[in-house]
Amino acid sequence: MHIVDRRLNPGGKSLPNRQRFLRRVKDVAQRAVRESAREKDIKDLGKDGRITVPGDGVREPRFSRQPGTGHQDYILPGNKTYVEGDRIERPPGGGGGGGGGAGEGGGGSENSEDAFHFVLTREEFLDLFLEDLELPDLAKRRLALVETEGLRRAGYTVSGSPANLALSRTLRNSMSRRIALKRPKLEEMQALEAEVARARETDDPGLPDLILKLEFLRERSKRIPYVDPIDLRFRRFEPYPKPIAQAVMFCLMDVSGSMTEHMKDLAKRFYILLHIFLTRRYKHVEIVFIRHTDRATEVDEETFFGSRETGGTLVSSALVEMKRIVAERYSPDDWNIYAAQASDGDNVSSDGPTSTELLRAHILPACQHFAYLEVGDENGPRAGFVEHRTTLWRTYEALAKAGEPLAMRKVNHRRDIYPVFRELFGRKDAKAEA
Repeated sequence: MHIVDRRLNPGGKSLPNRQRFLRRVKDVAQRAVRESAREKDIKDLGKDGRITVPGDGVREPRFSRQPGTGHQDYILPGNKTYVEGDRIERPPGGGGGGGGGAGEGGGGSENSEDAFHFVLTREEFLDLFLEDLELPDLAKRRLALVETEGLRRAGYTVSGSPANLALSRTLRNSMSRRIALKRPKLEEMQALEAEVARARETDDPGLPDLILKLEFLRERSKRIPYVDPIDLRFRRFEPYPKPIAQAVMFCLMDVSGSMTEHMKDLAKRFYILLHIFLTRRYKHVEIVFIRHTDRATEVDEETFFGSRETGGTLVSSALVEMKRIVAERYSPDDWNIYAAQASDGDNVSSDGPTSTELLRAHILPACQHFAYLEVGDENGPRAGFVEHRTTLWRTYEALAKAGEPLAMRKVNHRRDIYPVFRELFGRKDAKAEA
């Protein structure tokens, strides 16, 4: 269904301005959602919430007069200072105008502004927050059994909504019918009318026959309409199964003794955000949770986020576990494989070559995208590359420089989780615009 708004533009406003206003408000709301999400607790992610948008961000542009320019005529009855024709200087700064953002009484400061507070539902919150995110390089290998429905053109039908009227096909049917039924042409009738007029002027004896012929053509033209209901054709749409590419996301989290509670909180916030993103945006994406110390195990979602475990660190154990699961359940020929790893960067020095070989020979060739998030101490610098490089960072950095599909980021504060997440899983066109 198509809705056409034919209402006139209100005074001082135009349709392009209205469209720009809607786009600007959406951007402002998105920024407000992301700012509010930064301070949410883990348990509150994905819930509805109250956001604040400044008044200047939602004000629609419009044309108005500049109060400090131009000429205006006033009538000042009963004054003893001015006479007709006197020119009065305007107050400095355009004073004397109506109230503005400072309030009607003019007592507010110039920088004061109104703010709009409103509550978004969970659906609205997630739609704005996850709009420009996607899994990188999602390829349609073997298509999943789960399907969704789309709409596609399926010819024409004799009934339907006026919005779907196929004008060209309707006029073609009308022309074919008029030609087949020999409907009189307008030029033919006009020529005959001119001939009747000349016959009347010259008292031609054949005038009655011409009049009868003209009446016959007019009557036939009325019986054969220009457009008949049987000519109408409407565009037809039908649902069709739309296959979905299947994908799997491996979540690898370091829970060794070197991971402080702050680091684990950062990692969990990242994975909860990733879980919300995947379950919200994709219909057929499986998630595999792997926790590791010096040993790695596949766990369920509750254990992954809630279990308390400690021990030494051996990153290759998680990679070996991921390799085993891929070989048993997720063939790279059939699945889009992704991995996201969170760690403090601590690893046994002797484990570096083993991890490098596993990544280069088995993990990265099977992955569409591998994201590594290094969580640091709360007193460390903000997100970005740091001068001090951990053992695991140096291992992964060498692979990234070799052109492997591996993205690396580091965070130290809760406020950095969301910008880094958007860098890792932002849509390509959104990244290009940024």
